[in-house]
Amino acid sequence: MEKTKKSTRFWLALVIFSLVGQVAWVVENMYLNVFIYKMFAASAGQISLMVAASSVAATVTTLLIGALSDKMGKRKLFICGGYLCWGVSILCFGLIREDWLGSLLPATVSAASVGIALVIILDCVMTFFGSAANDACFNAWLTDSTDETNRGAAEGINAMMPLVAILAVFGGFMGLDQSLPESWTVIFFIIGGIVLVLGVLGFWLIEEPKVDTKDNQSYFGNLLYGFRPAVIRQNGKLYLTLIAYAVFGISINIFMPYLILYYEKTLAMTNYVFVFAPAIILAAVFTALYGKIYDKKGFTASVLPSLALLMVGYVLLYLFTNTALVFIGTVLMMCGYLSGMAVFGAMIRDNTPENKSGMFQGQRIICQVLIPGIIGPAIGAAVLKNAQQIVDSDGRLVFLPNANIFLAALIAAVLILAALIPVVKSLKKH
Repeated sequence: MEKTKKSTRFWLALVIFSLVGQVAWVVENMYLNVFIYKMFAASAGQISLMVAASSVAATVTTLLIGALSDKMGKRKLFICGGYLCWGVSILCFGLIREDWLGSLLPATVSAASVGIALVIILDCVMTFFGSAANDACFNAWLTDSTDETNRGAAEGINAMMPLVAILAVFGGFMGLDQSLPESWTVIFFIIGGIVLVLGVLGFWLIEEPKVDTKDNQSYFGNLLYGFRPAVIRQNGKLYLTLIAYAVFGISINIFMPYLILYYEKTLAMTNYVFVFAPAIILAAVFTALYGKIYDKKGFTASVLPSLALLMVGYVLLYLFTNTALVFIGTVLMMCGYLSGMAVFGAMIRDNTPENKSGMFQGQRIICQVLIPGIIGPAIGAAVLKNAQQIVDSDGRLVFLPNANIFLAALIAAVLILAALIPVVKSLKKH
């Protein structure tokens, strides 16, 4: 089949919206963990609770808005409007400061506890806007705008963006002292402002794909469509892939909320960005190229090497604390993580029914975010339950993440192979 060529405008929109969307998600998935740890001495359990609550919010939002965007046959409006509101919600995090809260609250009320609660609540609000724009509608737009001849290449770019975003955020703000509340105000204001500007630019940049709505039912019919037993039977490969993707996500979420803290606090890498940044660049380049393997060789031949890289990376990170070996382990883990995301993402898009991509974003987010976001961090918190504790610079007792999170992630990664067996069998039948 001849490859379908996409316009420069499409690739520009994909790169910019995917990158900035992931920059915003770095705030949600990683920076907020560091923020409430450093500013309010949050525990592993409180970090796990925040990730879980956000995962629920993301899932509910994606189900509701994905079905609505299919019913209306519109993607651009939800993407751009969502990015505008998303940017405002990120700006609001800059106003949550313990010194300001302390001046407003009675002396008997813990400003740190209130701060943690406010961050968790605002995280859910931010997730609503972000998931409406990105998880529901941007992902539906990407599915609508590609086909089986170019999805691997597009998904390779899309999948590399989470780590490029981490590099941009942590590298861009490494000069700021993150123990100071005013530094976080600057961080949130800059990121929120960038997301706001992109929401405006999107009205020009995004090309609205044609979505045929003639077969759509009522809104609630669309909402429940992907949960119908008959639909599940008709799209067996899609649902089997989603199950395997959920196990993949659990493995990643066991360690990811604690990764930066592990580098900085446990390994005492004060300059961890100089180790992390090259690893991310190498993994991002690898993934951009790797996505094309899916287009040429298919799912099975591309997913297994990704998992092998991921697991070897886990082993090195679990066994060694030497900077060079930690760097190699990080590169391999990141290559496996990003390329795995690209392969799973392309497989899911290839098996999503045409003109119904919005209806299935909820099922995707359940397996990509909700299940991993609840189970993964909970496993990580359980593993770190008796972790060593130290007194931080403000005299508060905080925990130190240890390498056991990588062992737990490795065990979960082995289970991915079992979850892939029915997917591979379904491919052999066709």
